[in-house]
Amino acid sequence: MVLSSDIPLAARYRPQLADELIGQEKIWKEGTPLWKLVHSDRFHSLLFWGPPGTGKTSLARLIGQILQRHVVELSSVEAGVKDIREAIQDSQSRMRLGDKASILFLDEIHRLNKSQQDSLLPSVESGHIKLIGATTENPSFSVNNALLSRSLTLGFSRVDTPALSRRLLAIAEREKIPVDESLALAIADASDGDVRAALNLLEACFSLVEPGKPLTLEDVRPMLATIVPHFDKKGEYHYDVISAFIKSIRASDPDAAVYYLARMLNGGEDPVFIGRRLVIAASEDIGNASPTALLLAQAALQGVKEIGMPEARILLAQATTYLASSPKSNRSYLSIGDALATVEKTGDLPVPLHLRNAVTKFMKGQDYGKGYVYAHDNPAEAAKISNLPDALKGKKFYNPSQHGSEKAIAELLQRLRP
Repeated sequence: MVLSSDIPLAARYRPQLADELIGQEKIWKEGTPLWKLVHSDRFHSLLFWGPPGTGKTSLARLIGQILQRHVVELSSVEAGVKDIREAIQDSQSRMRLGDKASILFLDEIHRLNKSQQDSLLPSVESGHIKLIGATTENPSFSVNNALLSRSLTLGFSRVDTPALSRRLLAIAEREKIPVDESLALAIADASDGDVRAALNLLEACFSLVEPGKPLTLEDVRPMLATIVPHFDKKGEYHYDVISAFIKSIRASDPDAAVYYLARMLNGGEDPVFIGRRLVIAASEDIGNASPTALLLAQAALQGVKEIGMPEARILLAQATTYLASSPKSNRSYLSIGDALATVEKTGDLPVPLHLRNAVTKFMKGQDYGKGYVYAHDNPAEAAKISNLPDALKGKKFYNPSQHGSEKAIAELLQRLRP
């Protein structure tokens, strides 16, 4: 048939039955805890966490159908406390008339501020609504602890390429446009587990051939060449380009680093993700050789969150070039690795008595605190005393480099260490 509908393919082929959701079998199939909770109508608040296009909205709608409850969908980008209260009041009105409480589905719930998230708590606890929130951000960082503790959080996975390819072939068959398997695999692979992106790309490919004519990879190769970069955010961009970006900073190559930054931004990478990687690099690869690098990276990350694109690119470029041009040291990074390995090997060794607080007379009688030297009064004497457990006396975890500001730290410790 000829595609004439104004409704996008991705919307027309949303799952309509409980078992039609693909790629999330770990959390949603008959017998899973979520399946049982939903079918017994025993949940109060759910958080769906996962990448775009993995079925979070579709599952929320399916749950509404299964429970025969009214579903109110709000986008947290646009919704405010007023919209949330109206949805809650509508649900309460339905309950007074003998209907079930509504399901309030909040897409991108991480975009709600603290007061907006707090406004949900009384209604969730009282049962005046059943809440389903969807987020692409880690809920541990983006959702209030009070709401998080009242919710069951479920992680959605990217749909694997074979399953997504089979879905594309089935849809193409229903649309009476034959698609060869190599093209379906190419689209599925390029979409990187994003079902919505895959269907949008498939629909765009349909426009290149006459209805009924087989659609091959060769037919759409020119289109794929221009579209694939925007559908591969978690493939090449997360693994190859981010690796090249960090390694260019580590190698003190600002030109390469800012180039790979541009690659990521042009491909649609999340600027907040890039900002977080810069903060890690500032501590792992630069450390005490240039302590201000961590401050600058943290400031850039905060600015990116507050400003957003396209201006955020300027902050990222400043932080990237500064970090790449800074002296490098990984000695702090190595020190915690060595210390953790030692703790794993030796266990919880006794803390030296002179470091223990004598908060009772009995503790004082056991020599707690005896021999402690207040470093501000006598730094030289304090430095002569080992503060490590006896079994580790003389062990050096932190060995400063001779680069940048860390050279001065090395000289100071050389004078102080016994």
